Amino acid sequence: MNHAQRIAKLPPYLFAEIDKKIEAKRAAGVDVISLGIGDPDLPTPPHVVRRLKEAAEDPKNHRYPSYYGMRAFREAIAAWYRRRFGVELDPDTEVLPLIGSKEGIAHIYVAFVDPGDVALVPDPGYPVYQTGALLAGGITHAIPLLEENDFLPDLEAIPRETARAAKLMFLNYPNNPTAATATPEFLERAADYCRENEIVLCHDFAYSEITYDGYRAPSLLEMPGGREAGVEFHSLSKTYNMTGWRIGFVVGNASVIEALGRVKTNIDSGIFNAVQYAGIEALSGPQDCVREVCEVYRRRRDRIVERLRALGWPARKPLGSIYIWVRVPEGHTSTSFATHLLEEAGVVVSPGNAYGPSGEGFIRFSLTLDDERIDEALDRIERVTASVPAQG
Repeated sequence: MNHAQRIAKLPPYLFAEIDKKIEAKRAAGVDVISLGIGDPDLPTPPHVVRRLKEAAEDPKNHRYPSYYGMRAFREAIAAWYRRRFGVELDPDTEVLPLIGSKEGIAHIYVAFVDPGDVALVPDPGYPVYQTGALLAGGITHAIPLLEENDFLPDLEAIPRETARAAKLMFLNYPNNPTAATATPEFLERAADYCRENEIVLCHDFAYSEITYDGYRAPSLLEMPGGREAGVEFHSLSKTYNMTGWRIGFVVGNASVIEALGRVKTNIDSGIFNAVQYAGIEALSGPQDCVREVCEVYRRRRDRIVERLRALGWPARKPLGSIYIWVRVPEGHTSTSFATHLLEEAGVVVSPGNAYGPSGEGFIRFSLTLDDERIDEALDRIERVTASVPAQG
């Protein structure tokens, strides 16, 4: 059978490939410990699960949901933004529920990018920023995230002709995979830049609530001109340990929301109402669970960083996200070192170059394992790398 040309250009999805490697090793009898995928190991808060059960038992929720999401869910999103950021949103025109933020990120390309159009994407970055463009026939221009710039893009280094041709720009802070954070000043500059160049700014804000040491992640919509510049994608996945539930949302510029909504109403039929009721409970209910999750991740962050530093690796303590981004030892590439850990230690980490060329020389650790398995993974890593110095 002849596949579409767009499929021929599409690489295998990173985390699906990691899953295959884990399955193969486990089938061979290896006790694999995965620090590769950012899938929270902690359970969804009990009050959220209870609300799902109640709503799922109501036959009224067994029918098609609203294409634009329940108004009650959109109102809960707007109320959460008001409490969290002091931002007022119109639930009818500036809020759109998503079947997970990944879905919305992919579909916004369909709404704005024609074949040959340019999108500015962070390098390294979440793989869907690239694949969304490929599926729409667009062209991506990488904006490097370099250690010397604290993994923030140099907007002035983007060629002027590229900026003038660009339709979308993606940013993501707290960042995946680098775990970098952004200041309000940077987000304001980015909003100004996108307005001046008539680019839709898409801020992937999935890790907004996973922060440490008193750091508060700023929202694009808090910035002067932020709402005019674009939209912010959000997910309940990391904040409330709801990755499997597939529920998120996008907020901001009403024209952008309308265009994305037009695409979605022609492609999907919305989110199961019971899941939306659970989303309302998550956003509107007690938030102690979020603080507790952050404290668990903070302890794990400290545990991993301290062990890596003891091995001579200059690991940073991130202020946000569920990742640690660290240079590989001398003599290794990202891929060779990730392969070495899998083959020799049975430990999975994500190679940095899988997120883009500027990720070469790094690997990503996830914080989504309990203390005992983290310690076991680090013990194994120490045994196979103790004599190899890390790059400075």
